[in-house]
Amino acid sequence: MAMSGMRGLSVFISDIRNCQNKEQERLRVDKELGNIRTRFKNEKALTPYEKKKYVWKMLYIYMLGYDVDFGHMEAVSLISAPKYPEKQVGYIVTSSLLNENHDFLRLAINTVRNDIIGRNETFQCLALTMIMKVDNCHHIMSSILKVGNIGGREFAESLAPDVQRLLISSSCRPLVRKKAALCLLRLYRKNPDVVNVDGWADRMAQLLDERDLGVLTSSMSLLVALVSNNHEAYWSCLPKCIKILERLARNQDIPQEYTYYGIPSPWLQVKTMRALQYFPTIEDPNARRSLFEVLQRILMGTDVVKNVNKNNASHAVLFEALALVMHLDAEKEMMSQCVALLGKFIAVREPNIRYLGLENMTRMLMVTDVQDIIKRHQAQIITSLKDPDISIRRRALDLLYGMCDVSNAKDIVEELLQYLSTAEFAMREELALKAAILAEKFAPDLSWYVDVILQLIDKAGDFVSDDIWFRVVQFVTNNEDLQPYAAAKAREYLDKPAIHETMVKVSAYILGEFGHLLARRPGCSPKEIFSIIHEKLPTVSTSTISILLSTYAKILMHSQPPDPELQNQIWTIFKKYESSIEVEIQQRAVEYFALSRKGAALMDILAEMPKFPERQSALIKKAEDTEVDTAEQSAIRLRAQQQSQTSNALVVTEQSHANGTPPVGQLSIVKIPSMSSNVDDISAGQMAQENGTLSKIDSQPPSGDLLGDLLGPLAIEGPPSGNTHTRSSSNSGLEGTVVDATAIVPAGEVTNSVQPIGNIAERFHALCVKDSGVLYEDPYIQIGIKAEWRAHHGHLVLFLGNKNTSPLVSVQALILPPTHLKMELSLVPETIPPRAQVQCPLEVINLHPSRDVAVLDFSYMFGNDMVNVKLRLPAVLNKFLQPISVSAEEFFPQWRSLPGPPLKLQEVVRGVRPLPLLEMANLFNSYHLTVSPGLDPNPNNLVASTTFYSESTRAMLCLVSTYVETTNLALQSVPTNSIVIRIETDPADRTQLRMTVASGDPTLTFELKEFIKDQLVTIPIGIRVPTHPAPTSPVSQPTSAPAALTDPGAMLAALL
Repeated sequence: MAMSGMRGLSVFISDIRNCQNKEQERLRVDKELGNIRTRFKNEKALTPYEKKKYVWKMLYIYMLGYDVDFGHMEAVSLISAPKYPEKQVGYIVTSSLLNENHDFLRLAINTVRNDIIGRNETFQCLALTMIMKVDNCHHIMSSILKVGNIGGREFAESLAPDVQRLLISSSCRPLVRKKAALCLLRLYRKNPDVVNVDGWADRMAQLLDERDLGVLTSSMSLLVALVSNNHEAYWSCLPKCIKILERLARNQDIPQEYTYYGIPSPWLQVKTMRALQYFPTIEDPNARRSLFEVLQRILMGTDVVKNVNKNNASHAVLFEALALVMHLDAEKEMMSQCVALLGKFIAVREPNIRYLGLENMTRMLMVTDVQDIIKRHQAQIITSLKDPDISIRRRALDLLYGMCDVSNAKDIVEELLQYLSTAEFAMREELALKAAILAEKFAPDLSWYVDVILQLIDKAGDFVSDDIWFRVVQFVTNNEDLQPYAAAKAREYLDKPAIHETMVKVSAYILGEFGHLLARRPGCSPKEIFSIIHEKLPTVSTSTISILLSTYAKILMHSQPPDPELQNQIWTIFKKYESSIEVEIQQRAVEYFALSRKGAALMDILAEMPKFPERQSALIKKAEDTEVDTAEQSAIRLRAQQQSQTSNALVVTEQSHANGTPPVGQLSIVKIPSMSSNVDDISAGQMAQENGTLSKIDSQPPSGDLLGDLLGPLAIEGPPSGNTHTRSSSNSGLEGTVVDATAIVPAGEVTNSVQPIGNIAERFHALCVKDSGVLYEDPYIQIGIKAEWRAHHGHLVLFLGNKNTSPLVSVQALILPPTHLKMELSLVPETIPPRAQVQCPLEVINLHPSRDVAVLDFSYMFGNDMVNVKLRLPAVLNKFLQPISVSAEEFFPQWRSLPGPPLKLQEVVRGVRPLPLLEMANLFNSYHLTVSPGLDPNPNNLVASTTFYSESTRAMLCLVSTYVETTNLALQSVPTNSIVIRIETDPADRTQLRMTVASGDPTLTFELKEFIKDQLVTIPIGIRVPTHPAPTSPVSQPTSAPAALTDPGAMLAALL
């Protein structure tokens, strides 16, 4: 891309590089774009040199990140230029500026086709120095590359026949044919119909006889794409592929330039073996024997060396050979050799090789008769569980899961339980699930299974799903011999000073049903069992209280004739909860109290639970339904899909948390625009938006577990659809006026000839934690905001300041409110005088909880420039929060009175910006969530409180507790109509945490949870978190900045 002699282009580039800041660069670019636009208006007066120079400038401006919305026709017209320099510029700039659907590309089809079929030697070296960095190439290469980069379906249909003729032409140079093969591959991926299967099978076989390895490698890439869709038509290519492998394996006739660190064309070897994996098993004995000889040579000739590049190439060939060996169902001797080789690789120091060794050994589990061979390396695989690299630990976990059977289940499950204590949060749920499945499938006896599940709950109760403990209860209920043992183990765990709430549920249920079997053992009388269970009552949630009430009734039933003291204690508890606001607890208390007064008849009414019907385990079904793809998509995965097989290796990705994320089936479709997203538009019909990206949320069907139905809803759910305010992608505006979806999307990205000063998004985020500052500024106007918030009312004043000596005319301001805000803007004058400031009051009323934001659609004209911007207004959720301090006496009792879902939600949040505890407390304070000291005895806990105001709901006390440690404790407690957020962070990985939220309003719970999650994940780096002085804060607050900042520019600097 030689541009010597273009002095104007060199000067322009030099000016850009000399700009001191982004604003100077933007002004220089705007000036140059204006000059180019003016020159293009009189195109006939332009010389080819000038046109080429201006098009180069357009490309440079585009590379700087600016939009170039003109000059495309001039770039396309250069493609048809008769001279090399102009044609070169035309192809390069057109392929960079235009996408495949651009209308101007249709104008270039004929020119591109003429270049493809032409034989003009004048264009032999056209434009490939920039793209392929290869000299002395034919002009056809530029045309082919152009088609491959931006050719859509229309290009494919028009030019594919000419490209095919070029590929099979014997008169073209190998370099031309190589590029033609790659171009045809690109067109085939765009539109498979461009390759006629019937006519191309024989031609592909002929191409595989090519002696030039460049053409052969490109043709093999094309063959892989063809046989992946239809291998039946290309059987004639199979013996040719085997011959190519033989030629490469024997290193016969391989040019030096295609030998990479002594390995003959490793790329061609990999592609050829990949193509062979799409064919069914080879039946021809001669071909099969030849292929196995080649594979044997590859297996024997690969070893770990110090040179990293040679290692990468040789192992790429080796692992593809292993995949082909598995596909061909080779003899057991060769399979044993493959496993031994992989066992050698998983013990080397190089992490990449260890990872590939574990991954391919997992694939080997799909082959019969090799599992016993893999077991020989069990000790080394277990060692990989402690590897510093988490990806290696995951592959080791997958392999251990897949290779487990009755013979080694105890050893593997024991190792998983030991590793569970030290594993990071990201793997604990997967570990718990897999350990539970293995214990159920391969348990030598049921008592061992009970031990494993109880250990799981004890060590990682937060990561044990309800399905796991439901299943152990089913086993105990259905096996009478197991019941005394399970009851004794449950009694032992209750003696621990601190146990997880899930353990309380399991122990209470088992002891309620079968505790009477331990009556003769010391410490296991009904009264003693009641006392040890009742000690846990103050620390558990509402759902667990329901189980405990059932347990008390069962204990009373089994102690007939009743102990008067025990009976009075249990009756007192029932009477206490007869007035509970939770319907489930109230109903149980009333009914159990009435039933317990029936005397001996109670034994018939509350008899033991009958045996559960035999059914497929929900855990094993989950494992079978999980998509298996532990390695990159390959022919092995295709073969497994064709045979309807799945690997024993289970990969759990993006699992919903065991106790946590709200099921979408309970939420209805809610549009949730992130405050920090950067989206131009949201059209009607889009389903949901999260963190600025659109996604469709899939709901999970209920498990249908009988025990789950008996015990009631225990999972944390989201707000019910009946209480959730559903927002569509179009919102109704002020006084019935219908407005578009911009009311709920981030604005400010509208393209104008006048560019804003500063970052609009950063200004918006600054105003979310401040009540005054600059919302928008450009060379002509500055828009400031001053706000005052009281309860659910907000009074804002917009300051519109004209910065110039000329008036701003055609001023218009339209408020696009979301459904949860009622907004009224006073009249905005159509003209703002020079150097004047206009104040426009704006009244805001909050109707109900929501995180959607209002948008100010503002436009004006200065001279010939019409400027229109859409600005998000900082009338956000935290503006309707009022800080309030809460004592421990108010906090804990009312939190226990809150029911479970949908008033209490839990979620694992990943991608969190790592914040020290001090900064996290300051962040909460800045959003009107006052941190209260001493509310929790743990110094790593932060508990904050606030009150939410809206017109549709009464004032609601909102509490936030932040929990920071690695152990698992019971949930915190909060007032009835409140929101609680409990955050657990892993000191080893502070980018993820778990958050529990609760309040008296399901919508408020959900919205505030998502709001705070957004702040923890997407808080802008450039915005300093303010620290509000609060006497109740447990962290020291810095002194406020001096009040010397009076002008708007200095104010903005303070905000940012």
